[in-house]
Amino acid sequence: MLQLNVIMSESFNEETNSFITETWPLKLEHSLVSLSKWESKYEKPFLESNNKSEEEILDYITMMDLEEESPPEVFSNLSNEDYNRINTYINAKMTATWFNRKNKPKGGRQVITSELIYYWITSYEIPWTVEMWHLNRLFTLIEVFNEEHGSRDNKTKRRSGTSLAEERRALNESRRRQLGTNG
Repeated sequence: MLQLNVIMSESFNEETNSFITETWPLKLEHSLVSLSKWESKYEKPFLESNNKSEEEILDYITMMDLEEESPPEVFSNLSNEDYNRINTYINAKMTATWFNRKNKPKGGRQVITSELIYYWITSYEIPWTVEMWHLNRLFTLIEVFNEEHGSRDNKTKRRSGTSLAEERRALNESRRRQLGTNG
């Protein structure tokens, strides 16, 4: 979660010679829930669409608001520094997990939408509470499931091939003994 203190107003108190700043605490989460809300409104994939208008970007930030009680002025008072922090937060890895991508085949890219992500978490039986996680962390968990299922499938295939070869060897040896041959 990203926490910002958005400056709502600034004034100068001449009696105390100090600035008075009023802020609004804004709590944001780049999550599957916010992604789903945005895609419901705009009916296009958020993650694949690089050409977003300022209105679409601002709407996504409002949909990231966890409190959902922030007055609209809060979002119009976001500074450039606030936008930079939001962008950095959205692009953050949010995990210590990494993957070795050397031997990864590059196939056709799939358009990722919120429904596809919900499908992945359902098919892997991941609790839906992860819909409030940072999206990059959720993607990492899904990738861990992909890697683990892939390595488990490869081990099963190798064992099957090995056991088939052993069965053939045993059968051939048995036949040689029965027929009294050596080849």
